[in-house]
Amino acid sequence: MPTLVLKPGREKALLRRHPWVFSGAVARVRGNPGPGGTVTVVDAQGRFLAQAAYSPASQIRARVWTFRQDEVVGPAWLRARLARAIARREAVLPPGDTGRRLVFAEADGLPGLIVDQYGDTVVVQFLSAGVEFWRAAILDALADLLPARHFYERSDAEARRLEGLPPRTGPLLDTPPPPSHVGFHENGLLLEADPRQGHKTGFYLDQRPNRALVRRWAQGRRVLDVFAYTGGFSVNALAGGAAQVLALDASAAALAQARRHVALNALPAERFATQQGDAFQALRAMHHAGRTFDLIVLDPPKFAFRKEQVPRAARGYKDINRLAFLLLEPGGFLFTFSCSGVLPRDLFQKIVADAALDAGREARILADLGPGPDHPIPLAYPEARYLKGLWVQVA
Repeated sequence: MPTLVLKPGREKALLRRHPWVFSGAVARVRGNPGPGGTVTVVDAQGRFLAQAAYSPASQIRARVWTFRQDEVVGPAWLRARLARAIARREAVLPPGDTGRRLVFAEADGLPGLIVDQYGDTVVVQFLSAGVEFWRAAILDALADLLPARHFYERSDAEARRLEGLPPRTGPLLDTPPPPSHVGFHENGLLLEADPRQGHKTGFYLDQRPNRALVRRWAQGRRVLDVFAYTGGFSVNALAGGAAQVLALDASAAALAQARRHVALNALPAERFATQQGDAFQALRAMHHAGRTFDLIVLDPPKFAFRKEQVPRAARGYKDINRLAFLLLEPGGFLFTFSCSGVLPRDLFQKIVADAALDAGREARILADLGPGPDHPIPLAYPEARYLKGLWVQVA
């Protein structure tokens, strides 16, 4: 097997079970591994560290499959990993919830592989050279493990480009393309995903517990859902008895789907309104008009994809949170999020604290928020917690 030899002292992360080997840690490569091929990773003295998938085009030069030398990475091994990942979801998610993340890449020991389920539709993302190499074996295993009507690929994320792979989308396993409205249940509500054109794989499954939390605290409150997308938070707020809900998003099509969600769940349409526009401009206009709310959700898209973008992203997060603080009534709740994985959690809290200070508001954190149990976070791989959030109450 081809071998990656690390520079002296660069084995520490692997010894702590972190699954990445960066290009700068590699002293030399023995053999001629192709993209996605399995390599043995050893330290400078030649001692075994891991078996990993090689990616010559990426700064993450290798992604660990296993820290065991006696395992054989191949179709049977991959099938067993997939089966364990799926079984873990069955153990921790309500049986009535039919929208779920079944495989979460490195968190399930399958780096670069995402598998999401929406009812009878399974959406797959191959985002690394390793899973692309084993593409056929993975699909064969998924066909055996998951009785789905539709299998669809959404390998069009930025991570795939960084691996030197072209984007790819379309039906898989000779199944027909899914419809644009794929129904699934979450927390007793009927929701819809668009696997072909929607964000990510069609919906934001990672916010499941936070949508439920907003639902719990929406009773009688005037709610503003910013960056609402298709209204996942809005629908939960209405289901929780909100007095009024306003969904704000730049996409007319997303807001149309939000209204469809309200109708599908027979929720009071007279309490629900939508507004299309730029969130920063709209919130400034609301503040100048003297509008206020009792509960605000801020769930913006990713502001930073790379570390050098963090300073600019921080300014954006601070501005949008400052505006939210200005719009909250005393005692009001702010549920604020960042899905920028390169933004540290402690920096995010500092940004929100600075935003409250600039708005002249005193606020306290009631809870630190993150994704649901179908997005597990390995103790040795904190990067899995890309989604971070705070539940804050203003004085």
